[in-house]
Amino acid sequence: YNLPWFLRSAETEVVALCDVDSWRLKNAVEMVRKQAGKVAAHADFRDLLADKSIDAVMISTPDHWHVPMAIAALRQGKDVCCEKPITKSIAEGRRLVHEVEKHQRVFRVDSEARFKASFCKAAEVVRNGRIGKLVSMEVGVPIDNAKCGLPATMPVPKELDYEMWQGPAATAPYTINRVHPHQSYSRPGWMRVQDYDDGMITNWGAHLIDIAHWGAGFERTGPVRVQGTGVFPKRELWNVLQQFKVDYQYANGVKLTVKPVKGHYTRFVGEDGWVEAGFSQVKASTPEVLRIPLGKDKIRLPRTDEKQDFVNCVKSRGRPIADAEVGHRTNSIGLLGVIAVKTGQLLQWDPAAEQFVDNRDANKLLERSVREPWNQLA
Repeated sequence: YNLPWFLRSAETEVVALCDVDSWRLKNAVEMVRKQAGKVAAHADFRDLLADKSIDAVMISTPDHWHVPMAIAALRQGKDVCCEKPITKSIAEGRRLVHEVEKHQRVFRVDSEARFKASFCKAAEVVRNGRIGKLVSMEVGVPIDNAKCGLPATMPVPKELDYEMWQGPAATAPYTINRVHPHQSYSRPGWMRVQDYDDGMITNWGAHLIDIAHWGAGFERTGPVRVQGTGVFPKRELWNVLQQFKVDYQYANGVKLTVKPVKGHYTRFVGEDGWVEAGFSQVKASTPEVLRIPLGKDKIRLPRTDEKQDFVNCVKSRGRPIADAEVGHRTNSIGLLGVIAVKTGQLLQWDPAAEQFVDNRDANKLLERSVREPWNQLA
């Protein structure tokens, strides 16, 4: 999905690839060689990062690998474009932001939502006061209640380095529904396993919550209260949060609700109307909300392809539209929701300290357990 863009761009050269699945690596190598010629192939990302001629990397792994790989890349002087959601815990998200700042590298969250005209239009409507004072927001992520039971342990396919694939996550017996399909690119099971992902609340939430924050101006802060209900399937390999409803409140009184729906959307409600957007359309309480020209003195938000934004910033050393701090704050909303459901409590959150107020048990859930030697990076 990500590789073809960099092959098409006249501003980038794909010089190295890495994958722990040799079948997938072989396919990627063949794709590059057909279009661009020679390319190095690696089974261990550390070997790729050791190549000093490489300026930037694109991380397209399961979520549990994002931060260890990103930090390793930053420390090797590479700029980083990373798939969303960028972290598996709030604590490691803050460490990632610190590493980006410390090493003065470019970091871009690879989420395409901000360059979609519909989302940008909705955010501009809110920023320019077209629906009056913002009162509340609602994010609807797609429903995913899939189940697979507790499948039997299977032999590890010969093409997969399963130990390396697990990496920082806890060791677990191999079964195809835990990883990805054998010699196929269909939807992987890891997206429904808590060890590697947090489900739709962070997966699609990384797109849609980001738009809510963009429109509301909450890109670099967070809520002060969170409470939620939901279901974590029992006796299931696919055990991410399902059937949930999480409510948040920000310091200025604006409320946000995140829940699964048929379809998807980000909706803003103001004192004078509302506007709602998905990936392909935007609608509002009245046609005038969307029709009236903004005018020269109004707020206009950038419309730039996420990978082009990254490349532009690698060249200019500027700040991407969705940098590490923005991605961390967006992803924190989903992770806060997971913690709220797990505790079953109304939680008070300090967005500056990034700690729960007077709640030791909830604060323990801000970190995740990472296996050696990767704990030195995450």
